[in-house]
Amino acid sequence: MTDWYVMRATGVVSLVLFTLVAVLGIATAGHRRLGRSPRFVTLALHRNLSLLAVVFVAIHVVTAVLDPYAGVTALSTVVPFVADWRPFAVGLGTVSLDFVAAIVVTSLLRRRLSLGAWRAIHLLSYASWFVAVWHTLGAGTDSSSAWLRTVLLVCVAAVGLSLLSRLPRRGRLPKHLPAELRA
Repeated sequence: MTDWYVMRATGVVSLVLFTLVAVLGIATAGHRRLGRSPRFVTLALHRNLSLLAVVFVAIHVVTAVLDPYAGVTALSTVVPFVADWRPFAVGLGTVSLDFVAAIVVTSLLRRRLSLGAWRAIHLLSYASWFVAVWHTLGAGTDSSSAWLRTVLLVCVAAVGLSLLSRLPRRGRLPKHLPAELRA
């Protein structure tokens, strides 16, 4: 029974941490600074929150495998949609986990990859976060509870507002465009 509580808690904490990571990533993409803090501070926070989120996901996955009632096997943590319990919803978690694994591996190999290749794979973080939200809605035993719906709403709003803040203002073009395109 303890596994079940740890699994639930680490799943929710993972989603909140990945939401913070996504918001920081969106806010600092394209070498933007976040407020007055030096960029290296924001990047360090982004990396450290990412690492912490991965640790919580690992605990979430391990406890799901250890919990005899969860219906999650070692195979279903790497192969989507083969779990015994809610195979589609658990499969979404597997897809998200596979994306996170690709992001972690390429981040560790960042210096050996071209910037374009790294960015292309790093964009999976958006898909991973989105799929994790759907995993939470479908696999979470508390998915119909008001507290979890509120957490999900806040997470979606935070990422959504971050993305909206990146859109160019009406009549203004982004500063990172060459001068001849802004004229």
